Amino acid sequence: MFASLEGRSVIVTGGSRGIGRGIALAFARTKAKLTIVGRDRAHLEQAVAEMKEAGAVARSAVCDVSNFDQVREMVDEAAGIQGGLHVMCANAGSFPQVKIIDLDPAGWDEMMANNLRSTFLCVKASIPHFAKAGSGRVVVTSSITGPLTGYPGWSHYGASKAGQLGFIKTAAMELARYNTTINAVMPGNILTEGLMELGEEYLSTMAKTIPLKRLGSVEDIGNAALFLSSDEAGYITGQHIVVDGGQVLPESTDAVAAI
Repeated sequence: MFASLEGRSVIVTGGSRGIGRGIALAFARTKAKLTIVGRDRAHLEQAVAEMKEAGAVARSAVCDVSNFDQVREMVDEAAGIQGGLHVMCANAGSFPQVKIIDLDPAGWDEMMANNLRSTFLCVKASIPHFAKAGSGRVVVTSSITGPLTGYPGWSHYGASKAGQLGFIKTAAMELARYNTTINAVMPGNILTEGLMELGEEYLSTMAKTIPLKRLGSVEDIGNAALFLSSDEAGYITGQHIVVDGGQVLPESTDAVAAI
């Protein structure tokens, strides 16, 4: 039986759509106090309405998570309104598909800012609030792409996601003094708006490579994030959990076909 997360103060970046929405909804169902962060106000307001319907006390915050001044202001404001900060879900990111030969260096830098720099900034801005509370949880949304697998067009994305895992190893040691843990969820192919934009052929091909023979849902990732934010996960830090339906396990497509 898990301890209740009701009333905990939670921030979910990139929480208005896709995986972030799934994470936010998981917390909403526990009746947490939520700040949903994004860049599109219309999508944010839709998400907030959904979280409130699920039982959460929810609000939105428009923020560029690659800008430290904006991140610090967003975190401080959320903590002030929600009675502190207990959980930071650093989920925001992007994944445009561009092969190396066509990738402009500015595009590389933008990816690192959106995915890797933003993780660092969210953690940094949260530390004073975790120190004040005497404990905290950070959940980072990484990916199997980069740390475990590769795919043409996502060299910059993969590098940013691998970088997140490198970051949490040292961050776990530094955050320990604040009784705060930091862990990563590594999704496989999760059915989101962004993934659907890659087309039916991509979705069908990917599903066939997964032993469970289906793409993941945003709820699958939300449930993992919920566990890593729980009291019961308090002795787990600097680690990652793969949520991919077994996608990285087969040696070949023939192995999947033999299941």
